[in-house]
Amino acid sequence: MSRASRTLYVGNLPGDIRVREVEDLFYKYGPIVDIDLKIPPRPPGYAFVEFEDAHDAKYAIRGLDGYNFDGCRLRVELAHGGRRHSSPVDRYSSYSGSSGSRGPPKHSDYRVLVSGLPSSASWQDLKDHMRRAGDVCFSQVFRDHGGMTGIVDYTNYDDMKYAIKKLDDSEFRNAFSRAYIRVREYDSRRSYSRSPSCSSHVSRSRSRSRSHGRSYSDRSRRSTPP
Repeated sequence: MSRASRTLYVGNLPGDIRVREVEDLFYKYGPIVDIDLKIPPRPPGYAFVEFEDAHDAKYAIRGLDGYNFDGCRLRVELAHGGRRHSSPVDRYSSYSGSSGSRGPPKHSDYRVLVSGLPSSASWQDLKDHMRRAGDVCFSQVFRDHGGMTGIVDYTNYDDMKYAIKKLDDSEFRNAFSRAYIRVREYDSRRSYSRSPSCSSHVSRSRSRSRSHGRSYSDRSRRSTPP
């Protein structure tokens, strides 16, 4: 079976949804290969959900198209033509443009480098964590010397300095893992390797690791939407 017949487009998602919540919506319909969640600067968000079997994808459409999730009526259909690939900026970085419009990433001179991130960390997770210290205008994650590293730009100097003080050696968490991170001022004289890992590979690893030792039928005993 082709990937197009197994991959669903899920539209009209809330702007603050996480991959874990998308999986909780769909796992009862069958084994999931990959979830690719996209949150643009302005909601709604959307996702691509790939099942192992095309029949499971059809059941998911029947069960969830039009489903009311957190006040949003979901649009669930086959992703015609297969998965649509986004740009590297969509996958690995975010920014806050003027009036919420798309354009070149908005950087600042108030930048910190975050090391020690878990491999499952996304720019969304990093931005959420670093906003505890102030107003973030840009975030990015990438692989650096075998580990996951992040760059975060703040809108002002005071927030940058407070982030270094407050969030250095803080516990970073997302739905899949946790780690203690280091936060220091970005050194523009150094060159940092920015080679993001394949987003779909990360998503596949998450799905497989979560289902290890626990079948989808086991998990279906939890409370789920109809």
